[in-house]
Amino acid sequence: MPIDKTDVTGLILAGGRGTRMGGVDKGLQPFQGAPLAQHALARLAPQVGLVIVNANRNLEVYRAMGLAVYSDEVPDYAGPLAGMLAGLDHCATPYLVTVPCDTPYFPHDLVERLGEGLIDSDIATAYTREADQLSPQPVFCLMRTTLRASLRAFIDSGQRKTGLWARELRGARVIFDDAAAFANFNTLTELTEARPPHQ
Repeated sequence: MPIDKTDVTGLILAGGRGTRMGGVDKGLQPFQGAPLAQHALARLAPQVGLVIVNANRNLEVYRAMGLAVYSDEVPDYAGPLAGMLAGLDHCATPYLVTVPCDTPYFPHDLVERLGEGLIDSDIATAYTREADQLSPQPVFCLMRTTLRASLRAFIDSGQRKTGLWARELRGARVIFDDAAAFANFNTLTELTEARPPHQ
């Protein structure tokens, strides 16, 4: 039975340091006339019942986008897992899906496809296929909110790697053939020179 989108909360991960962009707030960098996080919101909102954001700076700017904002409880910019934990701590639906703020062209059917993979699993993670090789996209994942305690224990043990946590769980791989849809921006040069992938 497919997951109803109203049972899914979408979390935009925008809590990083933006180190490779010179320490800027990546989610607020302009791209084609709007902040990157706004692009993620526009793409994610039709796929879920509610969108929230994890951010550690400029909270009022994100709130002005109409989003509830939740910051890391774990100190020192602990990475995507800390953002996921913040999302799980404030998620009122049975499922949470996460996307990064710097990937504006992720698939329109991301949540639906991940939901199909979650049927017999606790977490479904996107993988892309390039030249017959599979590459994990660990920050694109749909999880049951019952994983909250598992993630908290994993972080408390000192671990920070998103993919490692997912591998410890009853997980599913969902393969997307369009790798370009998951292209992200790590530098300001990449951002200014970007061209939309074939849609």
